[in-house]
Amino acid sequence: MSQETTTAERPPSPARDVVRLGLVIGALGVVFGDIGTSPIYTLQTVFSPADPHPVPVNPDNVFGVVSLIFWSVMIIVTVTYVLLAMRADNDGEGGIMALITLLRRWGAQRGNRAAVVLAGLGIFGAALFFGDSMITPAISVLSAVEGLKVVSDGLDDWIVPITAVIIIGLFLVQRRGTAAVGRVFGPVMIAWFVTIGGFGVAGIAGHPDILKALSPTYAIGFLAGHFDIAFFALAAVVLSVTGAEALYADMGHFGRRAITRGWLLLVLPACVLSYLGQGALILEDPANISSPFFLLVPSWARLPLVVLATAATVIASQAVITGAYSVAAQAAQLGYLPRLRVAHTSETERGQIYVPWINWLLLVSVLTLVFAFRSSAALAFAFGMAVTGTITITTLLFFYVARSRWGTPAWLIGVGATVLLAVDLLFVAANLTKLVHGAWLPLLIGLTAFTIMTTWQRGRRIVTAERERREGALPEFIEGLRTSPVQRVPGTAVFLNRGGRTAPLALRANAEHNHVRHEQVVIMALETEPVPRVPVEQRVTVEDLGHTDDGIVFVTARYGYMETPDVPGALALLDPAQTEGRLQLDDASYFLSKIELRRGTEPTMADWRKRLFIATSYITADAAEYFGLPRDRTLIIGSHIDV
Repeated sequence: MSQETTTAERPPSPARDVVRLGLVIGALGVVFGDIGTSPIYTLQTVFSPADPHPVPVNPDNVFGVVSLIFWSVMIIVTVTYVLLAMRADNDGEGGIMALITLLRRWGAQRGNRAAVVLAGLGIFGAALFFGDSMITPAISVLSAVEGLKVVSDGLDDWIVPITAVIIIGLFLVQRRGTAAVGRVFGPVMIAWFVTIGGFGVAGIAGHPDILKALSPTYAIGFLAGHFDIAFFALAAVVLSVTGAEALYADMGHFGRRAITRGWLLLVLPACVLSYLGQGALILEDPANISSPFFLLVPSWARLPLVVLATAATVIASQAVITGAYSVAAQAAQLGYLPRLRVAHTSETERGQIYVPWINWLLLVSVLTLVFAFRSSAALAFAFGMAVTGTITITTLLFFYVARSRWGTPAWLIGVGATVLLAVDLLFVAANLTKLVHGAWLPLLIGLTAFTIMTTWQRGRRIVTAERERREGALPEFIEGLRTSPVQRVPGTAVFLNRGGRTAPLALRANAEHNHVRHEQVVIMALETEPVPRVPVEQRVTVEDLGHTDDGIVFVTARYGYMETPDVPGALALLDPAQTEGRLQLDDASYFLSKIELRRGTEPTMADWRKRLFIATSYITADAAEYFGLPRDRTLIIGSHIDV
């Protein structure tokens, strides 16, 4: 009987299979765009004559490079990310921001200074991701459109303008969201992987000896026997693993299982076959290094492949742009950036968001890169630095979490961390040799973003401390209201506050200057929890302020770092018994305390950081819109604080 009931309650196996297949297809369309388009430019960049440290084209080097690419993909993507890092999640969410929140929570609970320091290193990794999100659209779309050179030599001059038009169009449609176009992403990427895998097989058939490159002996032999060449080649080989962070970052949308299946069953085989096919083509004729990806296909199929490659690179760009929105929004929720305007572009997918300020910043940055570098080969030198930096930091944070949170044996951590970090650091060192050739760019972007984020966090703490000093203790203020001659007027007033210890500046000003208070007063604090989402039943709590007959209540609304606050919606969850009577939300007034920042003389921060903090505050989103407040019933009371 029990067995029959259990069987009846389970969904039919075909239904489960359809759901799983849908998740895999969705993951193929969103997660693998970046890493799936790497075969377009990786081998071409390794053997590029324009490289300051070119790799000579001969059979030994071709076997060695292809083997290096294969084993780099296996070690970094399959082992580091798919098998290891994706096991470390924050309530289902992945990515470097998830690791940062785990470390912050761990450090706060245990007073662990190492966790706090590593979380700071993680912020630098997140800052490097902004560099990645600027370079990826530029290099991906450029590399695809450059296929026109193979179709016709006369189209060279059109490559940059066409790339710019595609990128402008891509960023202009971001406000509409990816929900509609997302439905075709999966099938397009399936067609892409089947196509590049199929042409890879055709290339291998012409020179099957290339299959020997799958042996690690060729990679090891190339590194050991030709280290002076192989070391510099690593700066281009790393392009084969660009997009690895996306597998981890998008885990919350599709789940670890769907991403793992998509990678192992389709993406990995297709990419490996393409690399092997290109290697075989170069062995056949060294002149094919000019564009091995497009020369691998017959002349009649090159123009259609350019079109398909462009579509695939647009999808790859879309994925990293969405990732930049997500990282920026999470950073703002965690206090590393000002409050940003975030628009949700899908009613069903909470992870699909649009951040206007980040969108236009990326557009300007990407176009600047396209017109400044003008080729994917030139951009490749810059690309690797952002990728290797983020991968290395992610690996380091993962092993710390594995040891401190899961209690993994120290010897196992030592072995794993030594091997994987040695590989990562070797790539970092190789990319540092390209510093003057473009690798400085992602480092500059990362350092700039890191400085802004840490400055904002520091300045925010200073302002909060001064604000709390001015506001004074909330219990004392409430007691003062009971004895002072303040008139009570009908209605409900909601005062937003940063916590429950102090009185809101707007409430204090209303009582001290206008000598009035409303019949019902809600002092409301919003807290961002270090989790992606907070269950609705845990959304709001009401705390006792010492009296049950004064109409004043303190409410805390909790949201995850991937959620957008909705103050009226949170208040609607309250029961009249919790708020000393039913709140009149239809005509309630909302009060905000606006702080004007001024540069002070106190040595709280360096003068340049004060200027940066104040300048950064100007991008803060409108509070009424951010908290979902009705504009016609929102009042703002201003004050100023010296930083």
